[in-house]
Amino acid sequence: MRIMYLHDHDVFPFKKPSFYSSPSSSHPVPFYFSSFFSSFIIIFSLSVLLRHIIFQVMAITSDAQFHVLAVDDSLIDRMLIERLLKTSSFHVTAVDSATKALKFLGLVEDDLRTFDTPSVASKFHQDIEVNLIITDYCMPGMTGYDLLRKIKESKSLKDIPVVIMSSENVPSRINRCLEEGAEEFFLKPVQQSDVNKLKPHLLK
Repeated sequence: MRIMYLHDHDVFPFKKPSFYSSPSSSHPVPFYFSSFFSSFIIIFSLSVLLRHIIFQVMAITSDAQFHVLAVDDSLIDRMLIERLLKTSSFHVTAVDSATKALKFLGLVEDDLRTFDTPSVASKFHQDIEVNLIITDYCMPGMTGYDLLRKIKESKSLKDIPVVIMSSENVPSRINRCLEEGAEEFFLKPVQQSDVNKLKPHLLK
């Protein structure tokens, strides 16, 4: 078996390019090659770091869900609004009466003349922040309008946005709720497009 040795002049029968450097050559690698390689490493490292930061921000955002308290005496309507809210990535607590909503918020209905009387639920409320309340208008006992007024009379809760829902399109009722401080008045059945209008009120 014959072993053939290739010399420089066999590979490059012509004059060697200036950028070529054999292992034994004393010529350094041209500067622009070195600069390009260094720039590539820096850009690649920055892109990896940026991706990591984006993923971290997305994870934090997904964890920081807005909490909505939904109030409706109708089981079907309550399940509908809960599903729509969860589809929009809201954390939802649903109750079937305005009285239960007040208890969840830490207020006792009978003592609301003092505006901020704590109930047994107040300690629980301190650990769970409510960012928005959406309530039906027509409910037995205390209506959604009554609940709206109680919320706006409370020093600690008055800044929570309140949205009213109703299956009846009564202009005087709508105007009264808006004048009392409601952010929106939705006609039932509530649509996903209605729920999409909530976030601007949460970001104020």
